[in-house]
Amino acid sequence: MERYVLVPDSFKGTLASREVCAILREEILRAKPDAEVVSIPVADGGEGSVDAFLTAVGGQRVQVPCHGPHMEEMTGFYGLLPDGTAVVEMAAAAGLPLVGSRLEPDTATTYGVGELMADAAARGARRIILGLGGSATNDGGCGAAAALGARFLDEQGNAFLPTGGNLDRIAHIDLRGQRSLPEITVMCDIDNPLCGPTGASAVFGPQKGADPEMVRRLDGNLRHLAEVIRRDLDVEILDLPGAGAAGGMGGGAAAFWNGTLKMGIETVLDTVGFDETVRGARLVITGEGRLDGQSLRGKVVSGVAARAKRAGVPVVALVGAVGEGADGIYDLGVCGVFTTNHRPEPFEEARLHAADNLRRTIRNLMGFLKAVEG
Repeated sequence: MERYVLVPDSFKGTLASREVCAILREEILRAKPDAEVVSIPVADGGEGSVDAFLTAVGGQRVQVPCHGPHMEEMTGFYGLLPDGTAVVEMAAAAGLPLVGSRLEPDTATTYGVGELMADAAARGARRIILGLGGSATNDGGCGAAAALGARFLDEQGNAFLPTGGNLDRIAHIDLRGQRSLPEITVMCDIDNPLCGPTGASAVFGPQKGADPEMVRRLDGNLRHLAEVIRRDLDVEILDLPGAGAAGGMGGGAAAFWNGTLKMGIETVLDTVGFDETVRGARLVITGEGRLDGQSLRGKVVSGVAARAKRAGVPVVALVGAVGEGADGIYDLGVCGVFTTNHRPEPFEEARLHAADNLRRTIRNLMGFLKAVEG
């Protein structure tokens, strides 16, 4: 029995990764009814990460009362996988969609994310995968740490809840009362530093509602946080690659919980046992909305191709568009790249029939394979 392994990223703005898997699976089985099809939908750590893991390996979605980005009461969630791993996507309690029109990164908090982590630990999770992405916050993860029992003290020794706008008030950090956590793996698909022109505030602050003056203030506050962390916790996060993810929560995760920052696709592949699954497979099919030079820097297609290449399994990539710098993907193990858009048209038009275009592309690919194999 031939095995096909599907590991697509989402096609941003058109199809979620699980929708891509469903279309590919249907067409593969139409062409080869006896085939085994393994679906591993991928999310980048932001919204949809929990569902992607649950779809890939099973488990349960756990709902938890918690606080939202502005300390409003709400119900968050995380995933608990069969092996005891908890998957927490910070977007479930601190995501941009939760704030509506209240775009205030200087007052938003990750407190609810810490509550989700605490619940997972209380249920006996042996590991926590923390997905960073889609945040409305810029607090360096201090809110989550506070929810877990960390104390942030001002010059007078008073504890307070830090947010992006008041991180400069932190005089001391006391982690002695913080609850113990299992191993923390942080899904992080960017390598931005904490501060500076490519840091959390400058790059991501504007989309969260920060004007130029607020960006300057938020950046300075995160720099202050890094200095206090270095002094009190003996951890250097200022230039740590990925520290700027999710409003500085990448750096906070490393400092407060000794979290290991890993590229999201590597975390996914390790968790679902990809190396074992791909062994002996006929073909691996991956893809994303746009393949370009950025895709070669540890993103889904390149990560999948490198793993499959080591196993000696061919890889094809189905993509919505091909941009500059994409040719390097062949050196990483991709055998062929197939674009799903069959005629030049603006994205706003192409997105309306993205599913049909994807279906047509995989149908053509399977027809070609059948013809070649005789």
